[in-house]
Amino acid sequence: MASDSVRGEAALGVVAGAPGFKNIRLWIILPVENCAVLPGWMGTISRRFSSVGPKAFNKGDFSLMKKILILGGTGFVGRHLCEKLTQRQWRVTVPTRHEANARDIQMLPALDVFEANVHDEAALTRLVAGHDAVVNLVGILHGTQDAFDKAHVLLPQKLARACATGGVQRVIHISALGADARNPDGAPSMYLRSKGHGEVALHQADLALTVLRPSVIFGAEDKFLNTFAQLQKIFPVIPLAASHALFQPVWVEDVAQAIVHCLQEAHTHATAGQTFEACGPDIFTLRQLVQLAGRFGGINQGRGRPVIELPAALGRLQARLMALAPGEPLLSRDNLDSMKLPNIASGNLPGLQALGIAPAALEAVAPTYLGPVSGGWGLRSNLMLKRKTAGRF
Repeated sequence: MASDSVRGEAALGVVAGAPGFKNIRLWIILPVENCAVLPGWMGTISRRFSSVGPKAFNKGDFSLMKKILILGGTGFVGRHLCEKLTQRQWRVTVPTRHEANARDIQMLPALDVFEANVHDEAALTRLVAGHDAVVNLVGILHGTQDAFDKAHVLLPQKLARACATGGVQRVIHISALGADARNPDGAPSMYLRSKGHGEVALHQADLALTVLRPSVIFGAEDKFLNTFAQLQKIFPVIPLAASHALFQPVWVEDVAQAIVHCLQEAHTHATAGQTFEACGPDIFTLRQLVQLAGRFGGINQGRGRPVIELPAALGRLQARLMALAPGEPLLSRDNLDSMKLPNIASGNLPGLQALGIAPAALEAVAPTYLGPVSGGWGLRSNLMLKRKTAGRF
């Protein structure tokens, strides 16, 4: 059976994977308004809802699982986090506006995907109910003041109210290095100011809150080093604004592991009420990062392209022109404003080491996905490699 659309009831599909069963699909009918159904797979319940949250399902081993709601779970960090949580046999719920966005994670065991708009407070409240913890990964890098406020300020405010209604206290919130909950308006960019105000909204609520502030995150399928490498395949030279801006890049796997650590009950007391700076071991200028991307990507026989530093005025002109191009800009003026503040650990807050994590070095990891793959230069995704091995695509 393909997907079914029904009004007034929803069918939950479960494939019986126990010995003695062959292609048996059990359909459970629940009274839910306006639902669309995704068939289950290998004992996993896969459900898709347009405007409602998950119903409680406390049968068998599922009742013993920790239930985690992940906002932004289909994104870069979210995909890695979902894999780690399901490996621990925790029950994971991931809402998304479009089910197709979850194609990389929807086959993970004990993971439920729901079509929902998390910015709709009523829908968010229904989603939060029944979970043990919420992880908020929602964030944008480009946009207007209203867009930043919607993603980084209004959503945390709605989440705080939803948690109060649903009786959920444990929240892990991913903010950004450079955000400051003590003085959010003192940050140099709309992005960082909105991140700071989002932290304030959650701190003011009665939550067991942990905030992680990562530097720029790298890893297979990132839009950071991969973008720099792709640009060097196209252009003979790279004009670069803010070339001396400082970063302390952190591996996506380390960020995901930090969240898992904070979610474990044994560490809740030690991490609740704390803010951690998630940074890698090394500091680079933006120029150095562009050069490394070209080198690791094998561009120009491993030498990369020449990088030309742009004066500040030309850099802002470049950003203005990029903003006029269709699609998401590679660089915005607000990005340049953010880079006025070094994107490195302040030294005033605990880091990944306090969570038992020795952060991986960029120069050890980046060549594994920017380097040669299957006879060419491309990306290497841990999730996709596992799916290919399992014959899932």
